[in-house]
Amino acid sequence: MAPSSSPAALSPACETPWPYLEEVELEGHILDSLLLPKVLDEILKRGGQYVLKEIRVGQRQEDFSYARLEVRAPDAQLLREILQAIHEHGATPVVQRDCQFVPADLDGAFPENFYSTTNYRTQVRLGGQWVDVERMEMDCGIVVAPERRRARTIPMAQVKRGDLIVVGHEGIRVFPVGQERRQHLFEFMSSAVSSEKPKNVTVREVAAQMVRTRAAGQKILAVLGPAVVHTGGVEHVCELIRLGFLNILFAGNALAAHDIEQALFGTSLGVYLERGLPAEEGHEHHLRAINTIRRLGGIRAAVEKGVLQSGIMYECVRHQVPFVLAGSIRDDGPLPEVITDVLAAQDAMRHYIHEGHVGMCLMVATLLHSIAVGNLLPAWVRVACVDINPAAVTKLMDRGTIQTVGIVTDAEPFLRLLVNELRQHASVPIT
Repeated sequence: MAPSSSPAALSPACETPWPYLEEVELEGHILDSLLLPKVLDEILKRGGQYVLKEIRVGQRQEDFSYARLEVRAPDAQLLREILQAIHEHGATPVVQRDCQFVPADLDGAFPENFYSTTNYRTQVRLGGQWVDVERMEMDCGIVVAPERRRARTIPMAQVKRGDLIVVGHEGIRVFPVGQERRQHLFEFMSSAVSSEKPKNVTVREVAAQMVRTRAAGQKILAVLGPAVVHTGGVEHVCELIRLGFLNILFAGNALAAHDIEQALFGTSLGVYLERGLPAEEGHEHHLRAINTIRRLGGIRAAVEKGVLQSGIMYECVRHQVPFVLAGSIRDDGPLPEVITDVLAAQDAMRHYIHEGHVGMCLMVATLLHSIAVGNLLPAWVRVACVDINPAAVTKLMDRGTIQTVGIVTDAEPFLRLLVNELRQHASVPIT
């Protein structure tokens, strides 16, 4: 990145070449995914210039395309800002440099100018070699071990003084999802949010993606809110577990408490689900359910002692489906398994996402929990988000979980349709 006086052909909006320049390149499905137009637009709207030096267009659907362009700016600071902006679209400098890193000077804080991660697949250059960054997650830093050629994301709160943290943007390359060929309906329906789209078609494709995920040996994560219980969806979720299409569960105290309330009292929020009528003193049922479990020593103990005999939490214990119940300030009780330290809850979720080899995530009727989990997921994990409120889906995507298919509907009808589709593919017998 240095001044240059050599003449060059300029982008249409420019007449005079500027002295600060950097050549960058993009490779992949950069035309049909609109990555190249996005890069050019970023350059122009930030006040830079570009020269398209080379472009090779793939001749077949599966072929990659390639573009090399020169980015110019009137000063070094603006050039750095432009390069940072187009970096997220996969543009990397032609001149290969190793990444830069410095030791963290404080516990729990990144050095100044730290590199902030996306959820896309990312590599850093160490000792002349490109190395995959492990445990990809947005809004983290990157810690490296140069002697072992290893790199991984690290949340801010986990930084220890002396950790080698990547700074700047040199020696880093990002692979946006758009660089990969989109082959399935699930993928090009991403970002589709509407209450008017045909639900059966979307549910059928979500089911097909769940089948593909399981066939690939990956796990399906469910993030569920208490409305799953309130709307009568418990038995459908239990069926997903029994059929082997729900392998990990993330939820809050409310989902588990109302699920157990239904198992013990037949009510949710004090209302009989079968009759739709409030129970006498029913407003106490969720608290009495929590108290029963606390007195028994926890959910697993309640199952083992024969007190808890049905419901989502029962099936999780019975089928050895791990779960993370993350607490909140509004929790009653809470249940013994609820993790009340939010950083510990994040770490537990990270463990199951990465060590559990999650390939797909199903989010149903829980806005804040869905956004929180979405922030932890790599971009290659398929996400289906279901909520009666369209804002729940759009907020999830606005915060970076762009791989989301949004379905605007109530929880129970969606789960019923999904189970009906998956019964055709299940290799595990219903018990």
